[in-house]
Amino acid sequence: MKKLFMVLAVLGFITFSAQYVVAQTFGADTAVEQPIHQQLKTKFIEGGATFMAVILLCLILGLALAIERILYYALADTNTNKLLGKVEDALTNGDVESAKDICRNTRGPVASIFYQGLSRIDQGLDVVEKSIISYGGVQTSNLEKGLSWIQLFIAVAPMLGFLGTVLGMIKAFDDIQAAGDISPNVVAGGMKVALITTVGGLVVAIILQFFYNFLLSRIDSLVIKMEDASISLMDILTKSKK
Repeated sequence: MKKLFMVLAVLGFITFSAQYVVAQTFGADTAVEQPIHQQLKTKFIEGGATFMAVILLCLILGLALAIERILYYALADTNTNKLLGKVEDALTNGDVESAKDICRNTRGPVASIFYQGLSRIDQGLDVVEKSIISYGGVQTSNLEKGLSWIQLFIAVAPMLGFLGTVLGMIKAFDDIQAAGDISPNVVAGGMKVALITTVGGLVVAIILQFFYNFLLSRIDSLVIKMEDASISLMDILTKSKK
């Protein structure tokens, strides 16, 4: 619950910061103060529907994947000490099937790893250890699923913004050539599009980067917990074999 509150706090801070940046960047040219959502809508249209829509799509897809991963990690996080205690009690009584049932009915990667190891307990501790290591790698891969897409959106959003910048500059020079004049009024339209797309791409990348780093920290925490619990399980099995 504390981690969820931390995520919401970070998201709120990012949203407030993004609103502040937009207000400082674009608010000076509005005679009447407008709500922030109206300013964003106006600048979205002025920035060009094609590039801004793709940049917005990167943000939506990236946030959807990030939220899905946050929920997945929240469900994957279990009380390993409690699980180890139940498994140890069952193994102390010589009831391997009961220990397997406990793992089967417990959610999370730690319980899945325990179940794979206990399923091969009759083949010796060496086989159990290899099974735990192998299935631990599988669970780690499951935790990292989807992160490559978030990383892709982090890289693509600024590049789309810079592409819009280049096209805006080209438009500005085309307008100069057509008008035969280099006055600010002629250049302003293309330059404005260029700056808006750049800001949009960078804001999207910054927001997704915060989520990406948070997800990496959650993966590290879960992997450490998995490794520590696996070592404890091997100690319990070794003790029960004596």
